[in-house]
Amino acid sequence: MEKVKRGYTVIKCRAAVAWEPNKPLLMEEIEVAPPQANEVRIKIVATGVCHTDLYHLFEGMHKDGFPTVLGHEGAGIIESVGPGVTEFQPGDKVIPLFIAQCGECRFCKNPKSNNCTEGWAALRPDVMSLEDTRFTCKGKKVYQFMGTSTFSEYTVMNQNAVAKIDPAAPLDRVCLLGCGISTGYGAAVNTAAVEPGSTCAVFGLGAVGLAAVMGCKNAGAKKIFAIDINPDKFEKAKVFGATDFVNPRDHDKPISQVLIELTNGGVDFSIECTGNVEVMRSALECCVQGWGVSVIVGWTNMNDFSAKPIQLIGGRTWKGSLFGGFKSKDGVPQLVKDYLVKKVKLDEFVTHKMNLDKVNDAIELMKHGKCIRTIVSVSPQ
Repeated sequence: MEKVKRGYTVIKCRAAVAWEPNKPLLMEEIEVAPPQANEVRIKIVATGVCHTDLYHLFEGMHKDGFPTVLGHEGAGIIESVGPGVTEFQPGDKVIPLFIAQCGECRFCKNPKSNNCTEGWAALRPDVMSLEDTRFTCKGKKVYQFMGTSTFSEYTVMNQNAVAKIDPAAPLDRVCLLGCGISTGYGAAVNTAAVEPGSTCAVFGLGAVGLAAVMGCKNAGAKKIFAIDINPDKFEKAKVFGATDFVNPRDHDKPISQVLIELTNGGVDFSIECTGNVEVMRSALECCVQGWGVSVIVGWTNMNDFSAKPIQLIGGRTWKGSLFGGFKSKDGVPQLVKDYLVKKVKLDEFVTHKMNLDKVNDAIELMKHGKCIRTIVSVSPQ
C-alpha cells in the first residue's frame, strides 16, 4: 500500500478516521505527506486507547476538531526525517509526545513547568489539533489529534514532540508512557511530591489512577486509599500498592467526610483522576487542613469547578498536573529506562490486545469501564 522511495513521497496507509463526533471510527486509506523541515515520519507499531480520545469523540465534540485521527499513546519507529533533523534517523525507536519540548520558550527554560509554546496545546487547545496537518483522506484534510494520531500506521510530527528511547524497549508496552501512566505516576512523584510516610488518596482507578497509586507507593507513602465506584478495580489497585479501598456508594455521607474520619483529619495528598468536577472538590476536601495537597489530573474543559474559600485559606493547596509534570523529551526516555529496570510497572496495566481494525471495540471497552488498557497493534515491527 505504500510507495517505496523513503521520505520523499506520500505514503498511503490504513488509519481509523473519526469523521464526526459521537460516531464509530471508520477504517480508511489515508495519505501521509513526507516530513517537512524539522519533522519526522513515524511508523506506529502500537498504541493504547486513552480516555482523552473518548473525551474528544463523545464529550468535547468540538465540530472544528473533525475529521481527525485519534490516538496519542503510541510508540513506533522513525521511517524518514525532514530537512534540519539531526537528532533522529530511520530505524530509531520513538514515542510521539502530545506535549512538545522546544527547549527555547519561557516554559521550557523554567524548571517549574512542562508547558511549551509549540504545538496544539498552546495554539488550539479547544479543538485539540493544529490547523496544519500531513493527513488527507478522500481529498479532504484530516486533523492530527493532539499532534500525534497514533490510530494510523504512519504519522508525521515535529522533532520537538518526539522522544528517542532505548532500542531494547518493547514498543507494545512503552507506548503507554505516551500519556496515561506518565500522567498518573508523575502527578504523585512530581506535582504532589508525595513524601515518605505520608497518607494518600487516589480518586478513580483507571490506568491514570493506578499509575498515581504506583507513584505514591514508589515515593514511600505509608497508606494509600484507592477510591472508585467499581469494586472490581480494587484488586488491581493492590498490585500497584494500594493499602485501603473505599467505594463511595458504600457510605451514606460524603466521601471526603469518610476519609477525614478514617485518617484523623484528612490525607496528606490526594490525586483526582476522573475528570469529574464534583470529584475534584471531594479530593480537595478530604485533605488535611494546614498542609494537605490535592492534585487535579482528569482532563476536562466542559464544566467549572468550585470550592469554598475556607478550604484553601486553612492551608490546603489545590493544583493541576499535565502529563505528570514531566518535561516530555527529557522525562519519557528516563521512564522507559525505569521500566526496563522494573522501577515502573507497565505490563500490569494491559488487560486486552487487539488489531487496529478492532479499535472501536477497544473504545467500547473503555467507555464501559471493562478494561484498564487495551494495546492496539497498528503495524508489524
